[in-house]
Amino acid sequence: MDYRPIIEKINHHKKQPNLRYVLKEKVEGFTNRLFYTLFDSDTPVAENLEDLEKEFDAMVNLACWEVDKPCKMLWDNYVVKLPEILESLNLDAEAIVSCDPATLSIEEVYMAYPGFYAIAIYRLAHELYKTGFPLVPRLMTEYAHRQTGVDINPGAQIGKSFFIDHATGVVIGETALIKDNVKIYQGVTLGALYVAKDLQKTKRHPTIENNVTIYANATILGGETVIGAHSVIGGNAWLTDSIPPHSTVFHTPEIKIKTSSNV
Repeated sequence: MDYRPIIEKINHHKKQPNLRYVLKEKVEGFTNRLFYTLFDSDTPVAENLEDLEKEFDAMVNLACWEVDKPCKMLWDNYVVKLPEILESLNLDAEAIVSCDPATLSIEEVYMAYPGFYAIAIYRLAHELYKTGFPLVPRLMTEYAHRQTGVDINPGAQIGKSFFIDHATGVVIGETALIKDNVKIYQGVTLGALYVAKDLQKTKRHPTIENNVTIYANATILGGETVIGAHSVIGGNAWLTDSIPPHSTVFHTPEIKIKTSSNV
């Protein structure tokens, strides 16, 4: 068979000259090495930092398409933030141990909790996102999404001692603001009330104040929606308006019991 006409048509429709999927593979390898460098006791930090710098340079060459931006300076600015990120992640792990009675040890949190892994990759990606280098952070959090079922946009702002329990199905949008000591459960969505491209630069996702607990499958939408401090949001709740501090919001199911007279 003569493949030449097919090849010509495929090449004609390949319209993204910068679309190199090897970047995804490199980001995944970089993310794994970075996680091990911070947490694994058998991983030598000094050697790995040198390897991470080389891997980062390779990603920059693939992903930094705007030649007028100083992408080569990104690593130096990023690596000095790693101790601070690790300190914050240790607080997250301690929060999980404190809140979850099923936790047998803090080592279990680091190795077995998908919520912690998703938070860790988010925090590592968020620091890069702040530098104005968005693609690699997005690939990092999407890698964690595939691993855990937790979708945290690297642009979200998340405070200290954050806890995601059970994890699967959690969605946290780009402009969400989550303050300190917040605990959320599986299936929670912190999303946008409206989806339109012209809203890209506006705050579309909610603000969660300190010490809030949000139970499973609750949905909180809108950039102007603020969940007041020390509030509890019950499972399956739907919120598009702000609530004051110390509130309790819950969904009341309608229960009908079958009897012989109403069957």
